[in-house]
Amino acid sequence: MRSHQKCSEVAGPRIHAQMANMIENFDISDYFDNYTGDYYIPPLDSAPCSPSSPVNRYAVFTVYATVFLLNIIGNSLVILVLSYNKTKKSSTDVYLLNLAVADLLFSLTLPFWATYRVNEWLFGIAMCKIVSVLQEVNFYSGIFLLACISVDRYLAIVHATEFFTNKKYGVTFSITAIWVISIGISIPTIWFRDVFLSPSGGIVCHENLGPGTSDWMINIRIGRHVMGFFIPLLVMLFCYGFVIKTLIRTKNKQKHRAVRVILAVFLVFLICWLPHNIIVMVDSLMRRGHVSETCSLRDHLDTALYITEVLGYTHSCLNPILYAFIGHKFRHSFLTILANKGIISKDRLSSYGRSVSVMSSSAHTSTTI
Repeated sequence: MRSHQKCSEVAGPRIHAQMANMIENFDISDYFDNYTGDYYIPPLDSAPCSPSSPVNRYAVFTVYATVFLLNIIGNSLVILVLSYNKTKKSSTDVYLLNLAVADLLFSLTLPFWATYRVNEWLFGIAMCKIVSVLQEVNFYSGIFLLACISVDRYLAIVHATEFFTNKKYGVTFSITAIWVISIGISIPTIWFRDVFLSPSGGIVCHENLGPGTSDWMINIRIGRHVMGFFIPLLVMLFCYGFVIKTLIRTKNKQKHRAVRVILAVFLVFLICWLPHNIIVMVDSLMRRGHVSETCSLRDHLDTALYITEVLGYTHSCLNPILYAFIGHKFRHSFLTILANKGIISKDRLSSYGRSVSVMSSSAHTSTTI
């Protein structure tokens, strides 16, 4: 009874009613057997595993707060630069603009996750679902946009064509499809995400699986990661492989700069998100029974999931940093805005502009890269 009172006081009467209904309708051990959150509950005939805290939660809070600030500042500048450009935007510019919007929207979830890592979930069921869906939608849309950018660069550089990439309606259709598919992949999150008491007594925001649904949910989880990560990854590997091969054959310094930007964006994405997705797939296979589960393996997987998720979240703030340090055209566009607003002198803009005048003449490059 005390646990139910605590839940009611923190998360409201609705959670109290839900938990009472769970206990009334099925055995509590069945509920724990189907719980796939951060707390491992072993089979009833084995010794219990002790939940561990793999990472200092205040360090994670600091990382999330830093990523949040860099994300807001950096992606706001990217949106400003791309929106301020009055000339006809290339298809890559449009994709990059949507990518910055996706990362900016994702940043809105970080204060909630940062607070959650320090404490328990304090924001109720509605915010649990909204924040989780927003995170999922922007994660998948970001990956699909990166894949579209790789296809765009492949067509523009390898085949030297703008027939498809500069078709206004083609780009509009692609972006619309990306957001619709991303929302569709995230629908299971709306259905299963809930707030409830964990076995350790804290209130969590996680999948709330009933008896007989865990296998189905894990199959959906595997399908989402294959469709939403590994397939776009193969597309990017194919496109960027041919792009780099084509550019390396040339002796044009401008194109070699393009190689550096493309490699940086792709490699940073790969470093940030590939480890987490591999660990998630291993975890899913273990929950399906294809990998033997032990307390030691569960503890190591939980630690890996925790750390790689933090690493993945940092990706949302890194692209603007890459544009600023590697993208000469991005810096020139930003300095142009400052000069037009009277913040810096026209002479300084002119001196910098001469160093990027050759790059600006290319019809296949974007405002950012």
